[in-house]
Amino acid sequence: MDDLGYVQQSREEMEVLFTFLAERYERRSVLVSSNLVFSKWDQIFKDPMTTMAAVDRLVHHAIILEFDGESQRITKPKEKGGG
Repeated sequence: MDDLGYVQQSREEMEVLFTFLAERYERRSVLVSSNLVFSKWDQIFKDPMTTMAAVDRLVHHAIILEFDGESQRITKPKEKGGG
């Protein structure tokens, strides 16, 4: 899932996302990118308990990579002369 939290979704859509994460928990891998730190994920799920449960499932057994700096989406066009 790319850019989780970038576009606001409805409560129903977030319930589907939570169900997906709960079903995948300890069964399959999930890769998520987001520009929001976990403490702001209440903006995604809108409910503190759901937020806590979703983050808990994601970080358990997780490898978390945090990137600082300029976006690769910005630097790639510059290299090609397009930006």
